[in-house]
Amino acid sequence: MKKGNDQSTIIGYCLVIGSWSLVIFIAWSLVPGHWSFMQLLIGTKNTGKIIEISEALSGLSIECIDPRSLGINEDPEETGLTFTENALQKAHFYHERSGLPTLADDSGIIVEALEKELGIHTRRWGAGANASDQEWIDYFLKRMEKERNKRARFVCVLAYIDATGIEHCFEGTCDGVITEKLEAGYLPGLPISACFKPDGFDRVYSAMKIEQKNSTSHRGRASNHFRTFLKQHLR
Repeated sequence: MKKGNDQSTIIGYCLVIGSWSLVIFIAWSLVPGHWSFMQLLIGTKNTGKIIEISEALSGLSIECIDPRSLGINEDPEETGLTFTENALQKAHFYHERSGLPTLADDSGIIVEALEKELGIHTRRWGAGANASDQEWIDYFLKRMEKERNKRARFVCVLAYIDATGIEHCFEGTCDGVITEKLEAGYLPGLPISACFKPDGFDRVYSAMKIEQKNSTSHRGRASNHFRTFLKQHLR
């Protein structure tokens, strides 16, 4: 009889301890910041850039937000004279309209043979900002046909406005050559990725696996700098 009572008592203690453990777990999960994801607005309407940045930041406790999901459909001005100035303009534009921590990209390609033609003006150059990806890249490749020097450098600056409004910038570059034709498909808004071959590689950006592209491309390198920063500051 005593043995039965002892077993009942032990079972009772286990149930009590288990119940309190569950209560503590639930309470801890409700602590602000625990099990939560920081919302990060990606300040661009370029679908390809949103995809690449989101891939590079995967695994962190953040939720990448598309401006269009918040009803932000206006375009920021780009009047800066450098990639950094333009990236900051975009970041402030989207941060002011959303109130969220915001990451914005300004990037472009510097082609040695077309000195000072592209750079910060890359997407607006040639066939123009309103041209389709195919129209833009057709014009670019046609323009490059007569150039013997195919050397180029991609540059990306990511500007981050944190929750307190402080600015942070991260830069990535990648040198390589322009191929004579498109050698792969490409994400929307990123046509040059199909005809830019980084130094030391036998394939163009868009033909690379995600991990390889994230460690090699200008945007991947800038994103990795930002990723390191976030890992140090996210708690």
